[in-house]
Amino acid sequence: MVSLQKGQTVSLEKSGGGCPIRIAMGLGWDVRKGKGLLGLFSGGGDIDLDASCLLFDGNRRMVDEIWFRQLSSKDGSIVHSGDNRTGAGDGDDETINVDLSRVPSSVQTLVFTVNSFQGDTFERIANAYCRLVDLTTGREMARYDLTGEGSHTGQVMAKLTRNGQGWDMKALGERTMGRTFHEMSSAINAVL
Repeated sequence: MVSLQKGQTVSLEKSGGGCPIRIAMGLGWDVRKGKGLLGLFSGGGDIDLDASCLLFDGNRRMVDEIWFRQLSSKDGSIVHSGDNRTGAGDGDDETINVDLSRVPSSVQTLVFTVNSFQGDTFERIANAYCRLVDLTTGREMARYDLTGEGSHTGQVMAKLTRNGQGWDMKALGERTMGRTFHEMSSAINAVL
């Protein structure tokens, strides 16, 4: 497993050769607890973070979108696990499964975003991460820590880009504002 810093890129090629065929981008988070005695009465509550995957062609034109209002790509190669509105529990709270062998060849870039649908800032979020998992082996291939206090309501998490027959993942962590990926379009376009 590779722990990525903002701006780092990792190839998805396996050491034995070839790129994994089925991957998952997992998103996890918790609600930040208040500090001290007053922390018992502050903080808490639910936070509704949403993961999205946007597909772009070689001309940087968006050709499909996967999010809580469209849980599957038009061709079925990418499927969202559904909307988690609390972040409660351990492990991934939302997952986007990608069958790389079925992603249309015209798609050159997959961009993964996270946003707070209710407009909560990341100041209220703790232990947020995105991770890439090889679904065939169950091996975590890369992890990127999203936690960082700030008044932003969204992040452009990571992107996968074709590199010939395989794919590269780049950790982006670009902070932005927006309750949905639509409202984050200028930050998304800047990373293409």
